Amino acid sequence: MRRTLILVGLTGGLFMLFGRANATELKVGDMAPDFTADSSAGAPVHLKDVLAKAPIVLYFYPKDDTPGCTKEACSLRDNFAAFRKLNATVYGISYDTVESHQDFIKKYKLPFELLSDHDKTIAKQYGANGLLFAKRMTFVIDKTGKIAWLNPSVDPSKHSAELQDALSRLK
Repeated sequence: MRRTLILVGLTGGLFMLFGRANATELKVGDMAPDFTADSSAGAPVHLKDVLAKAPIVLYFYPKDDTPGCTKEACSLRDNFAAFRKLNATVYGISYDTVESHQDFIKKYKLPFELLSDHDKTIAKQYGANGLLFAKRMTFVIDKTGKIAWLNPSVDPSKHSAELQDALSRLK
C-alpha cells in the first residue's frame, strides 16, 4: 500500500514538473486572455496592441536550448517564409529569462520574438502552466482576439505544418 501511494505521488509530481494544464481550459472561439510580457526584442509585448495587425501564433514551450524545444523553434524558423506569406506574427513563450531567449535566438538564428513568462502568469491564463516548465501547447489568435485554433499537445516535428494549415484557414 505504501508503495502505491508513493508512485501516485511521483506521477502527479511529474505532470506538474512538465506542465499539466490545470487552469480553466480555453476553447476555439473564446477570447484570448490579454497579457503583457517582456520580449527578446527589448520592448514589452502587449497582446491587445498587436492583435489588429495580424493573426498571432502563441506557442508555449518548456525551455530554451533543449532538444524538443530547439527542434520546434528551428522548424518554425525553417518555414518562416510561409508564416510571413500568411501574414502571421509568431511568438514563443516560456519561463526563461529575456537573456536566455536572446542567447537561444542568436544561437539558432530564430526570426521571431520570444516572450518571458518568468512569473508563470501567462501560462496560467492559457492553461499551459507547470511547476518548472510551461506545457508545450499552441494557440492561433485571430485579429479580433478570439482563439481560432489550439493544440494542447504539440508534436514538435509536425508543429510548423499544423500551424500553416490552421493559418491558411483564417483567410
